[in-house]
Amino acid sequence: MATKIRLQRFGKKGKPFFHVVVADSRAPRDGKFIERLGSYNPNTNPATIEINFEKTLAWVNKGAEPTDTARAILSYKGVLYKKHLEGGVKKGALTQEQADEKFTAWLDAKAGKISGKSEGLATSKADARKTALAAEAKKKEDRAAAIAAKNAPVAEEEVTEEAPAVEAEATEEAPAAETKEEGAE
Repeated sequence: MATKIRLQRFGKKGKPFFHVVVADSRAPRDGKFIERLGSYNPNTNPATIEINFEKTLAWVNKGAEPTDTARAILSYKGVLYKKHLEGGVKKGALTQEQADEKFTAWLDAKAGKISGKSEGLATSKADARKTALAAEAKKKEDRAAAIAAKNAPVAEEEVTEEAPAVEAEATEEAPAAETKEEGAE
């Protein structure tokens, strides 16, 4: 019997959620399966992948063939890289300690990339929130200015009645200043 590692779809329309399972290749997509290995949720950013590493590695070593998407998931989690390193150990190209060291270095680098992406998403989200808040504050100020301008004509009429008296005083002082300047020449 040919076994495949594949995804079994769950979730509602537009919000898929998948179980990673080992199933007979002749079984329907969401039908009978041999063993559940983990889950995959593409709705989160970055995608959430939970896999039982040891069980999955055992099934890959037994000959279970992953589908294209399952292969990408297993590669992302390092199952296929671990199988590759184990093959090198069996051939004598590496010792078990070297293979373990390479794998832990790979896992650390992968964790760094994932955390960097998560931090980048968080900072971009915070920046977007700051710009939205600044735009909202500007809009609020514009509205307040518009309301003040709308209510201002009543206040301006009172000010304009007082303004001619001030202007008349200024015009009376101006000719006197001009005559002083002419006399100085």
